[in-house]
Amino acid sequence: MLVVGLGNPGERYAATRHNVAWRVLDELSWRWRVREDVSTPGVYDARRGRIAGETVDLMWPLTFMNLSGEALRRWMGEHGAIAEGALLVVTDDVYLAVGSLRLRTSGSSGGHRGLESLEAALGRRDFARLRVGVGAAESGARMKEHVLEAFGSAEEPIVHGVVQQAADAVECWALEGIERAMNRFNRRMGKEVPES
Repeated sequence: MLVVGLGNPGERYAATRHNVAWRVLDELSWRWRVREDVSTPGVYDARRGRIAGETVDLMWPLTFMNLSGEALRRWMGEHGAIAEGALLVVTDDVYLAVGSLRLRTSGSSGGHRGLESLEAALGRRDFARLRVGVGAAESGARMKEHVLEAFGSAEEPIVHGVVQQAADAVECWALEGIERAMNRFNRRMGKEVPES
């Protein structure tokens, strides 16, 4: 199994909304006390973990968000094809309120460039995605600037909690399957923005 967290490399982006998925993978790496490094320098960081006897690889693409598919393509070239149902992508979602989670078996990119890049690399859209709500931009603000901003101080405790829940959802997906994980972890908080 492979869990890909979409985000941007570098300290400049570490605390941004766009990198909330990396926080989820960091949490999983810490929980599982992951030590085995299966990275390809400059392309992706990856760690091999085990949970209840299941091997799960965690991958942080280093190709920047819009080229995430390049990292996945390289992974498949080095590790082989990914079996159906064995890929979960964790990503930010501006159409979900901060604190919301949405897990799906497949879906559209919703305009998310990182997901578009992965879909192009795989040649398909039928892979699981765990969307973590980061909230919409305020009226008049540009989306690009919004996702590259840090969460506000009032949002940070909510984000901490949803990162924990997202990590729980990934574990449930790995051990019990996506249907059970969707039933347990799909949740919405506050006001959401309809997808365009």
